[in-house]
Amino acid sequence: MATDAPLIEKRNNMLPAIALLAAIAAWAVPGLGHLLLRRWGRALFLFLAVGGLAVVGYGMRGEMFNTRSSDPFGALGFLADACSGVFYFLGRQLESSGPDISRAAGDCGTRFLAGAGVVNLLGVLDAYRIASGRKR
Repeated sequence: MATDAPLIEKRNNMLPAIALLAAIAAWAVPGLGHLLLRRWGRALFLFLAVGGLAVVGYGMRGEMFNTRSSDPFGALGFLADACSGVFYFLGRQLESSGPDISRAAGDCGTRFLAGAGVVNLLGVLDAYRIASGRKR
C-alpha cells in the first residue's frame, strides 16, 4: 500500500494541468474537453447546442461584435462571441457579406451568436470542474 502513495501524489499534482488542458480544448471546439474526459453524451450535446445556435445565428445574418467597441455591452458581446471557439473564427469568415441588422432577424441572429458563446463558456467551466475532480 505504501508504494501507491507516490503515484497518487503524482496524479494529484497533474490535475491542474489536465484541467487546464480540458478547458482549453473545450473552448477551442465545443464538446472536445468532455470528449477527452470520456463524457460522450455531454460532448455531443455541447457540440450540437453551440453549433446549432451558431448556425441559426449565421443563417439570420447576425452581427459578430467588434473588438474595439466603446460600449460596455459591445465588449461583453465580443467576449460572448469569442467564447464560442471555432465557431467564432468561422463566423468571422462567413461575415464577409456583412450583418443584416436592418431587420429583426439580423438582430435575433446576433443574440443567437452571443448565446452560443455563453453556452460554450458553461461547457468550458464544466469540463474544468470535472477534470479537476470537483465534479463527477
